[in-house]
Amino acid sequence: MKNLKLVALSFLLIAVLACKESKKNDATKTQEAQTSENTFSLVKDSTKVKFTAYKTTDKIAIGGEFKKVNITNIGNGETALEALNGAKFSIPVSSLFTNDITNTRDPKILEFFFNVMNDPEFISGVFKVADNNTCSIDVTLNGNTETIPLTYTASSDTNLSFDGVMHLEKWDAMEALASLHKACELLHTGEDGVSKTWSEVALHVDILLKRL
Repeated sequence: MKNLKLVALSFLLIAVLACKESKKNDATKTQEAQTSENTFSLVKDSTKVKFTAYKTTDKIAIGGEFKKVNITNIGNGETALEALNGAKFSIPVSSLFTNDITNTRDPKILEFFFNVMNDPEFISGVFKVADNNTCSIDVTLNGNTETIPLTYTASSDTNLSFDGVMHLEKWDAMEALASLHKACELLHTGEDGVSKTWSEVALHVDILLKRL
């Protein structure tokens, strides 16, 4: 009888120890899962949104940027790139700046390009990251939303740069482009006597995040 009691007690002790070990392992796994993901936030005033437009048949570059950009919905991830998946952005077009010494180019772009569009006050969109780490942005402009594929480089694990090309015809913006071209026709005339404003716009974005 004593032997049976000892056997039962032994089984009980083994069960208790096994349960404690299982809980310990579960807690360790949970902790590991939590530490494998990081919470990121945007470094204030660090985001730079630049663009390059082109004029004349020689495709002369005209650079510019937007001085203000609002980014929200940055989440968690194992990397800063993953944390940007689903981030939303809104750019006031009034923050346009092309560093024109005559101070005439920016007002022309606002009046004859953006103000010809539907919903001319903002460019907005969503940043997307696929499972294979390819990324893109869904951009809303002129009442239309289209996708721009992006390439990216990282100068550090939280400092990312993105490049893409916007073709304005995808946003039904050719009427606005024609309006701008008419206002700048002489300035966009090259040595061949041909005036041209390109519908292709190159984009470059720098984003700096930090781990919380």
